[in-house]
Amino acid sequence: MSLLIQPRHAFEVKSVATDDDHEQRRQIVSGRHMVDVSQPQFTWRAIIVGLLFGTILCFSNLWFGLQSGWISMMSLQSSLVGFAVFKALEHVLDVPFGPAENVVLQSTAVATATMPLAGGFVGILPALKLLEESESNGARTVLNFGQLCAWGLALTFFGVFFAIPLRRQTIIKEKLRFPSGTATAQMISVLHKRPDPTLVDEQLQAETTATALNGVTRDHGTFVRRRGIATAADNASDNSQEDTDDEVQTDNISVDDVKWVTKLLILFVSFTMSGVYALLAHFFPIIAALPVFGRRASTIWAWNLMPSLSYAGQGIIMGLPTCIWMLVGSVVGWGILSPLAKNEGWAPGPVTDWKTGSRGWILWISLAVMIAESIVSLGLVGTKELLLALGRLRVFYGKRKTSGSLLSQPPEDVTTPNTLGQSVDGDTNVPKTVRLVAEEDLDEVDPRFLVPAWVTWGGLFASTLLCMGIVKALFDIPMYDTLIAVVLALPLAVLGVRALGETDLNPVSGIGKVSQVVFAGIMPGNLVGNLVAGGIAEAGAQQAGDLMQDLKTGHLLNASPRAQFVAQMIGSVFSVFVTAGAYLLYNKVYPIPGPQFPVPTAQVWLDMARLVNGHPLPPHVWPFIVAFSILFALLPAIAVIVKNSGKEYVAFGPWTVRTSTLLRWWPSGIAFAIGIYNTPNFTLMRVIGALSTAVVTEVVVSRHKHSGIRSDVLRDHDESILRRKIAMLAIILASGFVLGEGTFSFFILLSQAF
Repeated sequence: MSLLIQPRHAFEVKSVATDDDHEQRRQIVSGRHMVDVSQPQFTWRAIIVGLLFGTILCFSNLWFGLQSGWISMMSLQSSLVGFAVFKALEHVLDVPFGPAENVVLQSTAVATATMPLAGGFVGILPALKLLEESESNGARTVLNFGQLCAWGLALTFFGVFFAIPLRRQTIIKEKLRFPSGTATAQMISVLHKRPDPTLVDEQLQAETTATALNGVTRDHGTFVRRRGIATAADNASDNSQEDTDDEVQTDNISVDDVKWVTKLLILFVSFTMSGVYALLAHFFPIIAALPVFGRRASTIWAWNLMPSLSYAGQGIIMGLPTCIWMLVGSVVGWGILSPLAKNEGWAPGPVTDWKTGSRGWILWISLAVMIAESIVSLGLVGTKELLLALGRLRVFYGKRKTSGSLLSQPPEDVTTPNTLGQSVDGDTNVPKTVRLVAEEDLDEVDPRFLVPAWVTWGGLFASTLLCMGIVKALFDIPMYDTLIAVVLALPLAVLGVRALGETDLNPVSGIGKVSQVVFAGIMPGNLVGNLVAGGIAEAGAQQAGDLMQDLKTGHLLNASPRAQFVAQMIGSVFSVFVTAGAYLLYNKVYPIPGPQFPVPTAQVWLDMARLVNGHPLPPHVWPFIVAFSILFALLPAIAVIVKNSGKEYVAFGPWTVRTSTLLRWWPSGIAFAIGIYNTPNFTLMRVIGALSTAVVTEVVVSRHKHSGIRSDVLRDHDESILRRKIAMLAIILASGFVLGEGTFSFFILLSQAF
């Protein structure tokens, strides 16, 4: 299991509409919104910068993934850094860097950055190395560079191809939020001084219908408003202001935005500070484990403080609620259960030993929590999907009974009320018989910018064959078993994508564990096959989820889905070779697993494979597994009930809590489990980072509230803008922290390897 973090999005932005006819022109052709062809969609400059920044992110993700299982998409950070690069070069660019290019850039960077997780480099591959000779049954468990690249290519493609047909259902029809993708779109809109793309104009369908009724294609200065894309009449400002004015206007209230030199300075300073810490920790390892809780707690119970700015940055990105539940898990696991197991003699070895110590004992509780919450969450999503499908079937057959076959109804001509015929200008002198366009078609781009169906299904077929052949060659697993693994991975990927779209959490760990359970029956006793099957399921869900987040960003910004698909493919293929080389370097310089890189997720994968294949549990851990499993199976179900209650407030005796606040702080089983399987030093700095940001935000906002004599309305509005501004600066600060240590550590690795 690896943790894929999506940032908590306090960063909800509203941006300024500027007058840029060539970049915001939208036409309606046959009821479809066209991608704006006047601005570049796919450019090699965006791809190259995305690959370069994605490579840095890949190194960082591999470093932190091997240490603590932490992987981040970094889509917000990619859009920020990419924009900063082209902002610095804008005076030498013939064509300005536009939002569609930024979408392609961040899609490339994300695909490159997440290969350590999607390819199993921080979980499956180290777990294979940990297998004892008697458990491997003679199968290959250590791969060379060529074999690692082949393994990565086997897992890279089928999830990407499978995500394409999911786009129409989840993004176009159901309009799932995909919070990270939405926040990235908002970030890009701010950077490029565009309107907030999430502000849907309610007049879109009326304007579209009126245009179709009048048989007119609006052009030359009149644009169709789509999700806040302003009309030409709304954008009356001078084009030249975009290059010189750093002012953001929100709801007619103007505030000075943070200058770009300040943003870049924050990024540079935080990057440098974190890099300096990496150098100091390398030459003086003692500072990486400060015994702030006493010598006994440090040496016996593994309670240390690692003052790593990168982990503080991770905490800022994760958000305070997630970090708090990690801390709760750390206290329960390492402060209560670990001493209990040690003192009772259930885990007599050294505390940090995976086999005989309490670390290995409490890992089973962590695994139980992850499985329980993931399975229940996936079950809830699956049940919802089933009910929706049954509802659609009832409607379909109900219509057939009342009006005959739907296929017999002429789609071209439908009688409509007079009100539908009224144009934007109020002209009611239009025909009553018109061609209506399905609502989802009104929100779809022109087919020229979609991935062709033959590419989607042909690619899915070819990538499945590729996966079957490579897995057979590497691990001698029968091709039909690999086919079953891929087929099983696809519906699980659907559930993962839906969970991601609704909650911003892709339960890839639970998806992998479900596959492991199934394959314990298909290939009993084959631990290598069990791990590979879990890796295939995780890769499919991970790749599909990444692309769906990016497609949501592109959809909100009217970018070309085909360009994003190509960017995802380029980034993924490039990252296979980069990640394979970096992984071999880490194994050459450091023992993996080892003190520097304990690879906790590999232990989780391996323990699950052993459990479902009949290996016994440690003594006396079973009652704790049952208790925590029941608790964290009930919590997501209760959260769904609370969410669907429709109540704005929830009463707890004499206290009432806003429902949204309660759900924001609702216990997270995954975070709780991570707090258990990671040693406390990783968790503590994450909490410090998140808590520090929250405190600074509240202090600044509180001082702002009590300053000046502005009205309450203006003050509340300014507070909202101020919180968004602080959130943006916090993301930049956290990005520098994470990238600094990851980048410097990789250069330290290179210096030791050569």
